[in-house]
Amino acid sequence: MSAFPEIALRADAVARLDGVTVRRGEATLLREVSWTVRGDERWVVLGANGAGKTTMLQVAAGTIRPDDGDVELLGENLAEADLDDLLPRVGWASAALADRLPADERVLDVVLTASYATVRRGAERYDAVDETRARELLTQLGCRELVERRFGTLSEGERKRVQIARAMMPDPEILLLDEPAAGLDLGGREDLLRRLSTLANNPKAPMMVLVTHHVEEVPDGFTHAMLLRRGAVLAAGPIEDVFTAKNLSRCFGVPLEIERHENRWRAWAR
Repeated sequence: MSAFPEIALRADAVARLDGVTVRRGEATLLREVSWTVRGDERWVVLGANGAGKTTMLQVAAGTIRPDDGDVELLGENLAEADLDDLLPRVGWASAALADRLPADERVLDVVLTASYATVRRGAERYDAVDETRARELLTQLGCRELVERRFGTLSEGERKRVQIARAMMPDPEILLLDEPAAGLDLGGREDLLRRLSTLANNPKAPMMVLVTHHVEEVPDGFTHAMLLRRGAVLAAGPIEDVFTAKNLSRCFGVPLEIERHENRWRAWAR
């Protein structure tokens, strides 16, 4: 059974950044970034440490405001939008959020509480349909047997999958994944990427943006890519046009080769 019965792909812009600049003190984290994301696209954002990837996700999600430039999210200008209504339509999974989830919370409740944008179950009430949806999402991500476990007892791979289920719980129209494969061993990484590939190829799943440092962590099904270097866009567009040896070498500052095999990518030093 699909967990996305009411979401269909939309070809219009889901998010749009226009000349966005973000500063922190004397440091410029993003520099005049312009980017349009449409609902029938799956994006990966790649760059070295400090390139501005997470900052750009936070801007696109509406969690931080840029110093310059305009941001539209789901058809609304963030400078004028009611964020209490808008932000629940955005799914978010990141290490920063995971650190806020209580270790003693039941896995089912970790997912359920996303409906109220809280991290611990309290006095709020959930309908049977909410619990059914949470269980379906956990099942789709291979976590059916973890429902009654405590979040703090999970392996890193299990925690990553539960976080993605939580991010999808509110039925988001856009799903933002900040380095979902970071810290996983090879088996855990490949298991997660296989599940993300299933989501990316589901025409009723929300639009997805995935941040990573490695082309090897790009699941099959992602259609577009952006390369960031020192807060500026180096290249953006269809993934096969962006993932070239020339572009990646400039992005990471070392000579690289890249190849594609069975819809997965691999890069290595020349």
